[in-house]
Amino acid sequence: MIESPIEVSQNLKALVLEKNILIILSQMKRDGRVDMKILPREFYERDPAEVARELLGKVLVRRLDGVFLKGMIVETEAYYGLEDPASKAYRGIKKFNELMFRDVGKTFIYMVHGNWLLNIVAHPRGGVGAVLIRAIEPLEGIEVMMKNRNVRDIHSLTNGPGKLTKALAITKELNGVYVTERVSKIQIAETVSEKFEIQESYRIGVKKDLPVKLRFFIQGNRFVSRHKIQNKKLRS
Repeated sequence: MIESPIEVSQNLKALVLEKNILIILSQMKRDGRVDMKILPREFYERDPAEVARELLGKVLVRRLDGVFLKGMIVETEAYYGLEDPASKAYRGIKKFNELMFRDVGKTFIYMVHGNWLLNIVAHPRGGVGAVLIRAIEPLEGIEVMMKNRNVRDIHSLTNGPGKLTKALAITKELNGVYVTERVSKIQIAETVSEKFEIQESYRIGVKKDLPVKLRFFIQGNRFVSRHKIQNKKLRS
């Protein structure tokens, strides 16, 4: 059956439209806008321990000079307010820690031993708290991460809070940024990942701790920080 000129024209338009859609989808995928559902503000408006646990398996995204650096979160720690001796908010609200008392879903970045540490403000309404991102498994932009840290061993690239911020070029300049906005230079997105088992321990590197385990990590993941799991309660 021979197609009429009108049918031929319509088919050509459909093919062009389909091609354009594929091109747009391909560009969106490169830009991180496909298969990535950014976690909403409500996700962080809960108990910090609950948020810390559920951040495991999510994808941390860093927009850097037109390049997307991505890593799956594999280790976190939860921190509270005045009742938490290991928290930056333990002695009350100050200029440097006021973000922990404010809107959830924002970055809270501070320096320890020459390393910037990335936290996400998380707490119930009217509460205080944040979650420290301790380690990620590199997924995309690995060469850029390696260049940023000047290392070639992928397993030591982002297996610690100071390592991952250097790999992702995260500094104080990004303090107070919402991770819930698509235009943000730091985002955390939902992803479809394999099932995994979550382990808990007391937090690392703190002199005083709460009598509960607030460090969460994916069991068996090779990108978890290389620290012996603490099974004994620290002095509270």
